[in-house]
Amino acid sequence: MEHIIGIGGYSPETARDHDMWSRLGRFCASEPRAFDRDPATGHVTASAFVLSADMSSVLLTHHAKLDRWLQLGGHCDGISDAPFVAQKEAYEESGLSRIEVLSPQVFDVDIHEIPASPKECAHLHYDVRFLFRAAAGEIQVSHESHALEWVPLVRLEERTTAPSVLVLREKLPGFLRGASAC
Repeated sequence: MEHIIGIGGYSPETARDHDMWSRLGRFCASEPRAFDRDPATGHVTASAFVLSADMSSVLLTHHAKLDRWLQLGGHCDGISDAPFVAQKEAYEESGLSRIEVLSPQVFDVDIHEIPASPKECAHLHYDVRFLFRAAAGEIQVSHESHALEWVPLVRLEERTTAPSVLVLREKLPGFLRGASAC
């Protein structure tokens, strides 16, 4: 398992995984403000794939700014602890009262461009994703979302065709096997 300070450990398996992890490592090593929110350099963001208690659904948000169904997450805003930020964002955006960490390992890394807006230039998000399970509470929409929905994993394509979200279903079985072996 490879580690990056502020990110945690990850075991890349595919060529995509190795590429994303390598790019993230180079960015964190070369950019002193990697966890800040500077569009001129891009920045680390942290996301949470929150699974239902029975592990059959994932909580997606209809993101207000991007107008797309995505996993929960957000900017680190200077906090260089991606696992903490992912869980903090999951609480803030879901309304749930207890969320369990399924593994301290990084689940996925996705580097993607955020389009330019009137407030900032186009830039990269170095998104680090972690895996959680809802343990208590009812979902409640925050100001950052148009809606929240428990989407069955077998029906993810009904809400999104984004490979960066569909990767959850592809990786989940192997990841859970690996996490339970530890």
